[in-house]
Amino acid sequence: MRSLVSHLLLFSLTQATLCPIGAVLSPSSILDLGYRQMYNLQFEEAHKAFQLWGQTYPYDPMGPTSDAAAYLFAEFDRLGVLQAELFVHDEKFQQRQTGKPDPVARKALEQALIRSDQLADAILRYSPQHSNALLAKVLNLGLRADYLALVEKRNLASLSYMKRAGVLAEELLVFNPTCYDAYLAVGVENYMLGLTPAPVRWLLRLYGAGTDKEQGLKKLQLTAERGHYLLPYARLLLAVAALRDKKYDQAKELLAGLAQEFPNNPLYRRELSRLMRRDS
Repeated sequence: MRSLVSHLLLFSLTQATLCPIGAVLSPSSILDLGYRQMYNLQFEEAHKAFQLWGQTYPYDPMGPTSDAAAYLFAEFDRLGVLQAELFVHDEKFQQRQTGKPDPVARKALEQALIRSDQLADAILRYSPQHSNALLAKVLNLGLRADYLALVEKRNLASLSYMKRAGVLAEELLVFNPTCYDAYLAVGVENYMLGLTPAPVRWLLRLYGAGTDKEQGLKKLQLTAERGHYLLPYARLLLAVAALRDKKYDQAKELLAGLAQEFPNNPLYRRELSRLMRRDS
């Protein structure tokens, strides 16, 4: 036990990259490379990169968190849930027909999240304001919320995870306001819940949920401009928000940038082409 504690303390004190800042996912970093591959739909390669990171830094919870994200995005791709038109039209999104969740992927995702939470909790016992550990916990809650809502269509069940992610992200940002990836959790909570009818928003506020759509967009913009691992995802969500608000030029600009950066992902090109056809 003493050896484990010393290793955790050493990791907590020497980990160099806590909530990295910057718009570029560098292929020179194994973890960054994995995220580039994930956004490029190269899921097998992304898993290899994340698992290699986990072997190199066995006490970093971001390794299994990132591996869980790759399982989730692979399910998104298989089921087609990230097509922007589904988010633009609420009725179409609610009535969408998708395949059944893959139980093997579900188990692998949950195992990775459990492992990450265990590592993060161990670090936080000795370093309660450790940014990487807190960010991993925020992302884990967000991944669970996204899986429940977008894969299993259990929107109400996902709400508690979304709210907890937002609360924990705000706690992290109090002492580390430059952890720009964490703003996405706050932004998603406010934006998505801000779209609900007024009486529902009132009830949600009673339970402490953020329901300010404009505030949510501002937080998403911070991640889209200055985030790191979640920067591409934040830009996709902003493109969706722009489409909902009929800000087509802004949506085209965001989708064009994503299509150029991630050429192996047809989602961005497909939605961009749809917008171009609309203008022709």
